[in-house]
Amino acid sequence: ARKLSTTPTRYHTPSSSVNETEISHFSALASSWWDPHGPSKPLHLMNPLRHDFIQTCLSSSTINHPPKRTNLRYLDVGCGGGIFAESAARLPSTLSVTAIDPSPIILAVARAHARRDPSLRDKLVYLNETIESLKLPEAPEDRYDIVSLFEVVEHVDYPAAFLDRVGQFVKPGGWLVLSTIARTWTSWVTTNLVAEDILRVVPKGTHDWAKYVNEGELRENFARKGGQWGTPTVRGVVYVPGLGWKEVRGSEKVGNYFFGVQRV
Repeated sequence: ARKLSTTPTRYHTPSSSVNETEISHFSALASSWWDPHGPSKPLHLMNPLRHDFIQTCLSSSTINHPPKRTNLRYLDVGCGGGIFAESAARLPSTLSVTAIDPSPIILAVARAHARRDPSLRDKLVYLNETIESLKLPEAPEDRYDIVSLFEVVEHVDYPAAFLDRVGQFVKPGGWLVLSTIARTWTSWVTTNLVAEDILRVVPKGTHDWAKYVNEGELRENFARKGGQWGTPTVRGVVYVPGLGWKEVRGSEKVGNYFFGVQRV
C-alpha cells in the first residue's frame, strides 16, 4: 500500500490541508444541504450509521475502564451544513459539540438551521476554522472524547499531515472516527460513474478518485505512530439505491467504510 501523502516535496510543509476547489464545490451546494432528497441525500441516509459506529467504538474501548459513555465532548471536523453535528448535540450523552468548517457559506446554512432548535444553543458551536488554525487545548484532558471526520479525508490535499494534526485533538482514551472511500476500480465505478454520471445521486465533481484512501493505508499510518493509537475498528458499508446504506462485511476493501481508532 502506498503511504499517505504528507507534502508535495520533502522540503514543503503545508499550512493547510484545505483544497480551495473542493471548498468552492461544496459551498455551491450549501442551499440544498438540509434537503433530505437533494444532493446531500446520501449523507442524511448515512447519519444513523455514523452514530451506530461510534457506539461500537465506545463499546470496544480498551483504554478506559469502564468506557466513557456520558458527558462526551465532540469535535466535528469538516462539518458542512451540520447534519452530524446537530444530531450529536441532541444526544443526552453529549456535553458539547464543536463543529468546524473552512467554508463561511456552508457554516451560515448550518447556523441558520441550528437556530431553529433552542435546545442546541448551549451544546453546539460552529467555528469558521481549519484544523490547522483551530487552537489546541493545552491540557490533554481538555481535548475531545470523539473527533469525527465524516466524508472529509478524501477531500484534503495532505492526508497524513492532516490526520497528524487532527489526532492531537483527541484526548487519551478518546476516539478518532472517520468515514471515507477505498481507492479501487470498484469505487471508481460506484462513486464516479454510477453515483455522479448515471444515477446522479451526488453532483458531478464531488469525488476525486485519486484522493481516495485505502483502509490498509490508514492502518499503516496509525501503526507508525509508536504505540500512540490502539487497534483500529473498521466497518464496510454499501449504498443500495432505494434502501440506503447497509453494512457489508469486507466491503471496506472495495468502497465506503468507517474507521475508528482510540488514542492511548
